[in-house]
Amino acid sequence: MGASYQPLDPHNLKPSSKNPPCFLSKPVCAWLVCGFLSLALLHLLCCSPAGTQRPAFSPLLQYINNTYSFVSSEPEEEKKCNYSEGKWVWSPGYARRYNATECNVKESHDCIRNGRPDTGYLDWRWQPASGCRLPAFDAGAFLAATRGKHVAFIGDSMARNQAQSLLCLLSAAFPSRLVYRDADPHKYNHWRYAFPTHGVTVSYYWNPFIVKSTGKSEDENVQENHVHLDTPGDGWGADADTIDVAVVSASHWLLNGAVYYNGSVVVGAHNAPAGFNYTGVGYVWPMKMAYRTAVERLSSSRPRTVVLATFSPAHFEGRPSDSPTACTKMEPYEEGEKELDWISKELRDIVYEEAKAARARSVGDSKTRIEVLDVTKMAVMRPDGHPSVYMHRDPFAHGVPERMYSDCLHFCLPGPVDTFNEILLQILRKRR
Repeated sequence: MGASYQPLDPHNLKPSSKNPPCFLSKPVCAWLVCGFLSLALLHLLCCSPAGTQRPAFSPLLQYINNTYSFVSSEPEEEKKCNYSEGKWVWSPGYARRYNATECNVKESHDCIRNGRPDTGYLDWRWQPASGCRLPAFDAGAFLAATRGKHVAFIGDSMARNQAQSLLCLLSAAFPSRLVYRDADPHKYNHWRYAFPTHGVTVSYYWNPFIVKSTGKSEDENVQENHVHLDTPGDGWGADADTIDVAVVSASHWLLNGAVYYNGSVVVGAHNAPAGFNYTGVGYVWPMKMAYRTAVERLSSSRPRTVVLATFSPAHFEGRPSDSPTACTKMEPYEEGEKELDWISKELRDIVYEEAKAARARSVGDSKTRIEVLDVTKMAVMRPDGHPSVYMHRDPFAHGVPERMYSDCLHFCLPGPVDTFNEILLQILRKRR
């Protein structure tokens, strides 16, 4: 079991003794032999003398050739990389660290500024199970891949968490300019930054149900949510034609529930407050409809990439959210120590199903590329990366409160969520 930090006694912390892994390379001679054999086989297949009949491909080989021909120009390592499965390995100094205060992140995620005493959570690297290495984030490579484009994050506070991570990673290396921000400086519901060196803009749109919603999602004093499953969110829906790369992420609010509409007609509800006598529809169907509406609005006859992000679970570990010990681990879970629960698996599967359905519907002149950013496994293994009680500066400066809220859902910035953007970069660099 991993160690845990004690927020009530930060002086008892001990540094980790993890060592970076060591890998042995295969003998060079084996690679040379394989190379010569491959060249000989290619010569026989592709360079047969005139009049010689080439052997026909088997149906299976023909299917594989047709299916994967769109990535044939990529390095072999990129073809086989599966970033969704893997483990966190100790790697001090691996990732770029930035000053979250300078890039205007939400104050409750600025853990270092707020006095979190341990920083070991910054020294872990995601090692994919497929054997390939996930490169550290390269701001220049990201801006080159999105040159002249509008990158938009659409969704809930986890989408905002990743959006602000990207903004910080980019602005730590390239100049940025604030283009738009909510009139209320304490809200982070809609903002946009420009990176003039590459003509790139990065935006965030608060839409916790992805589609249009009113009620509690806009006013915390309201008890219920009203969600229109057939209508895109007001903000990003109006700007959809300007978006080139959309990262869509929403799950947590759909679990909370709402009254759901198709047009002006109520089609059902999930976890509706007392007094609403509507047919229960659960959360699976509304979530699918919300993603479907978003993808259809974002589909375009010009090249565009829509990335559907999977569920990132919380780590309250059965403790109440107002407990200062709700999430106090100091290291990631080891392989086998923490398994995905059924609801996390179900929510992840919904995203894959909708991405597959969207590709099947993409016919005619649509040039929209649908991808999945699967962060569920890597997120569930990082209980150490949350702000916990360090949502505000020096939470114990005036003694130890009996109760204080712990944020065990969002990630510190910098922190594990930066890895989500490392994978996003690889998705964008992948050739079709």
